[in-house]
Amino acid sequence: MNKSIVARLRRSMLILAVACSAACADVRLPGFFSDHMVFQREMAIPIWGWADAGEAVAVSLGDAKGEATAAADGKWQLRLPELPAGGPYALVVSGKNSITLNDVMVGEVWLCSGQSNMEWVVQNSNDFENEKLAAAENGHIRHVKIGKATAGFPEEDVKAEWRVCSPDTVGGFTAAGYFFARELKDALPGIAIGLINSSWGGTRIEPWTPPVGFASVPALKDINDKLVLKDPTSEPYKEALNKYLAELQAWTDEARGSLQNQSALKPAPAYPEALRPYHLSASPQQQPATLYNAMISPLVPYAFRGALWYQGESNLGDGMMYYEKKKALVQGWREIWQQGDFPFYFVQLAPYNYGDPKKGSDVMGRIWEAQAACENIPGVGMAVINDIGNPTDIHPRNKQDVGKRLALIAKAKTYGMPDVVYSGPTFDRMALEDNAIRVFFKNADGLSTRDGQVPNCFEIAGPENDFTVANAVIDGQSVVLSHPEVKAPCAMRFSWHKYSVPNLVNAAGLPAGAFRAGDVPKVDYLAIKVAEAKAYQLIYDLDIGKGGNKIVYDVDESKAFTGKFDRVAYFLELQKAEEGVRYAYASMDAFTDDITLIGVPTPENKANFTLKVNNLTVISNVDGIVNGEMLQDSGCIEFYPNNYGPPNASNIPNASNDVWDFGDQASADVPIGHGAMQVHNYAAKQTIFAYNCMRSGTSADLGIGNSSPKAGVENTKRTRDWTFHNNAGEYRVKRLRVLVRPVK
Repeated sequence: MNKSIVARLRRSMLILAVACSAACADVRLPGFFSDHMVFQREMAIPIWGWADAGEAVAVSLGDAKGEATAAADGKWQLRLPELPAGGPYALVVSGKNSITLNDVMVGEVWLCSGQSNMEWVVQNSNDFENEKLAAAENGHIRHVKIGKATAGFPEEDVKAEWRVCSPDTVGGFTAAGYFFARELKDALPGIAIGLINSSWGGTRIEPWTPPVGFASVPALKDINDKLVLKDPTSEPYKEALNKYLAELQAWTDEARGSLQNQSALKPAPAYPEALRPYHLSASPQQQPATLYNAMISPLVPYAFRGALWYQGESNLGDGMMYYEKKKALVQGWREIWQQGDFPFYFVQLAPYNYGDPKKGSDVMGRIWEAQAACENIPGVGMAVINDIGNPTDIHPRNKQDVGKRLALIAKAKTYGMPDVVYSGPTFDRMALEDNAIRVFFKNADGLSTRDGQVPNCFEIAGPENDFTVANAVIDGQSVVLSHPEVKAPCAMRFSWHKYSVPNLVNAAGLPAGAFRAGDVPKVDYLAIKVAEAKAYQLIYDLDIGKGGNKIVYDVDESKAFTGKFDRVAYFLELQKAEEGVRYAYASMDAFTDDITLIGVPTPENKANFTLKVNNLTVISNVDGIVNGEMLQDSGCIEFYPNNYGPPNASNIPNASNDVWDFGDQASADVPIGHGAMQVHNYAAKQTIFAYNCMRSGTSADLGIGNSSPKAGVENTKRTRDWTFHNNAGEYRVKRLRVLVRPVK
């Protein structure tokens, strides 16, 4: 036979085979439908899948039956009538082929999501060997783990298999979810409980949130706008892509001309980063909606009773913005599932040294405050675990009590069990009394301390006092706070530090969570923290945020001051969003009698020197800074308006010739350069504070203490004095004051 004829026949047979395959596609269910699965009782049961367009599909589950016809895209969906708890059943799906799933139960289904503390498994929790043996009695609990994946747009399917609880399988179950389910025995005797575990360690809340959630919260408009711009169906996307295509076409036309003329051509316009899907980024699991698209969307519309959430570690610095993001998550999921305001119960973070140990207590306090505020969302409840965490372990292994406290909320609010106490004492109101504050609590029957000691972790503040540990006395369902040095206290806070392990509980033994109340006075840390500064006079006051090509002080008393001075002092305050104020005060014997040389070094004032200074005093609230009064053989300053290099030209003790630190060398050939204003304790091998690259505004270098290498900036591996960090824009407060002590 002619070879060409054979080839044509083979192509024809291949085409027919493909056509037949498409026309004869098997009926298919979602990949997480499997033997041992659990459907939600007392709700219509969604069943869906794929088949040939127009194919009739019949479904049965026990006595419940339903039919559907596949749409033009092959999708079909139906809802079986609601069923009471029961089973095991066979789920039978029939079209041109038949699928049977066995040992299917109808009971209670809970979606378990979040980051590593939800992903944390039973085998890594306390007392696993005994828990493994006890699992033999918990075969009514079933679990399915959704695999980790990201996607730029909502996926329709995911592969996973259900497992029945047994000594052989329980080790891989989500611990928080499993112990929650186990605690529901008395509320749900004999009823199967299904746990859908869709979690991923180290992830933020944004990736789990659907676009519709961001769109529902005005405070998150910036995230929503970015998502809209990545949606190929949106008008902003089309406009941006058309603009890019026009630019590309213009470049293509120019390129053809350049080819003919043999002339140089500028680079082609880059594809707009704003249009690039998030799942193609360097860390796709941290980008908005990517985990929702891949790990939550394929579960919709599977019916469940409610959701359990354990996350927040990766959003530590969000403060109250975390509340807005939690609203987006909850409202988004509820909108997608169309199951009303289903229960959403979550775990408040436990005390731990999250993040940079130098960060202030506000970091933890503010995330706890935001988490507590989430209880204002309808149907949302919070389990407080500040007494069962581990300040040295970000993954507390006592997940048994975590599950128990989540179950208490569910028993009371979801399953209507009377007389279940599910919350510890919660803040009600505050009243000012004579030199004291009285704090009233709700859920406070039997208010006491779990260790029999006086209540701890209470702080109060007054007009002339920073927050101070309070003397706390329980009086009925209130606590009275006072301190002999705090007159007329006006604000309080409770359990505000990241290491806080409070002892206040109610009769049920449940703890109180972090909160604050009152009007915090505007504190001048210089006046409050530095007693010696009362003898000093302010010469310069600079809001570094206003910096630029010229240094313009907010206060400049250099011309008005006509006397002599014997000491000079510097006070720098820095504060990042959602953190407390960090400060450093350094005073020293006057190193010049020219008052213009003590301010920020500029080409105009010609302050250009590396000097040792005498009788250094250092006062700072930053961890690690060596504090002390009238330190000998310790202090030095580096004031340069120009560039400088690492060689230790002035032979400052302990300084390096290879690292920018407390002994550097000015460059005489560049009169206007990078610039530095640095105060050091060379005896402690420590920068007290640094303000460099002063003319660069928010791109200036700014910091207290020794700097660490900055991610992605190679030069910062060789600096301890904040050179090349360009980080001033990270601070919302950056204020420098320069003072002198007048000679009387």
